[in-house]
Amino acid sequence: GLSQQPAVKRLVSSGCDNLAKIWRFDDALGWKEEHCLRAHTDWVRDVCWSTNMGLPMNTIASAGQDGAVFIWTQAEPGGEWAKTLLNDFGAPVWRLSWSVMGNILAVSDANNLVTVWKESVDGKWDQISATE
Repeated sequence: GLSQQPAVKRLVSSGCDNLAKIWRFDDALGWKEEHCLRAHTDWVRDVCWSTNMGLPMNTIASAGQDGAVFIWTQAEPGGEWAKTLLNDFGAPVWRLSWSVMGNILAVSDANNLVTVWKESVDGKWDQISATE
């Protein structure tokens, strides 16, 4: 029969050190830092892990006091994380939320706007909606 791999427990955190950090749980050692995502120049206000819908890749969004939102992708487990600037909003970004399918991202910022973004087939992110 097929052997099941044990589930990997990971989480992503944001903080006032301008970093997003990925943590992995080890039964013997507890939570250990696995990766450190560096791009923001001020507090990272929110991070959000996208569902991968069976794909072997991981995607995280990070939002900062610096007004930037980055999309981080890891093509394969254990691989390097690549960053893409989604947008510089020119104001602090407070919260992020992925759609259930993991391909649409809602962003709320200090301009009292909620914008919605979708990745196109060529990997470019397009704004598809904005609401005050």
